[in-house]
Amino acid sequence: MRRIRGRNTQAELTVRSYLHRAGLRFKVNDRSLPGSPDLVFPKYRCVVFVHGCFWHRHQGCRLSATPTTRVDFWSSKFAANVARDQKANASLLALGWRTFTIWECEVHDLEVLDALFWKVVSG
Repeated sequence: MRRIRGRNTQAELTVRSYLHRAGLRFKVNDRSLPGSPDLVFPKYRCVVFVHGCFWHRHQGCRLSATPTTRVDFWSSKFAANVARDQKANASLLALGWRTFTIWECEVHDLEVLDALFWKVVSG
């Protein structure tokens, strides 16, 4: 698991590229906010998390299959990831930030990216 990247994943780079070309400027992985969001838009007071379907358990997605070996280990790991995500979202909402999540399987869908753009700018 040492080789798993937490930053600058292909999905994150795709979203960043699209939103930057659309004219939005943002901070990347701002550690001063709970959950260290992938994209932070201070002007709009909103954050975007780009979640991998496997690690963050995207419900109903083909990419979120659970490994068949060491099921107990993986179940507890995934449960901790989901709980951490929920805690970060709750903390950000309490601080007055709007939060959005885009999933790894959605980043190549231009309609989803357009919708994300409009959600960000419609403060």
